[in-house]
Amino acid sequence: MSAPAANIAEKGADPTITDPDKYKPVMENASVRVLRYHDEPGAKTQSHHHPASVLYAISAFRRRLSFPDGTVKEREFKPGDVMWLPPQTHAGENIGTTATEVLLVEVKGK
Repeated sequence: MSAPAANIAEKGADPTITDPDKYKPVMENASVRVLRYHDEPGAKTQSHHHPASVLYAISAFRRRLSFPDGTVKEREFKPGDVMWLPPQTHAGENIGTTATEVLLVEVKGK
């Protein structure tokens, strides 16, 4: 396992390992890792961790996120929406009628 992947794994499950059919690495360097995410309506992810990230919505979609403390949040995105995400562990579910397409830019700690 590479050092960056090891750092992510220490904090929680890496989404490219828990859900490799949905999370695809696009690029990685010493500062960021960019992931492309795709799923279809009704799809669910395993619990996984993201460091602080920027989410860019390519498509419109609705998601339900479930957090380890039992909190559940529902979110809706339009194409072009951009959102800052603090570090978090969650499982997700596509609760809409459209596919989810996003880019996640995960910021690496220094």
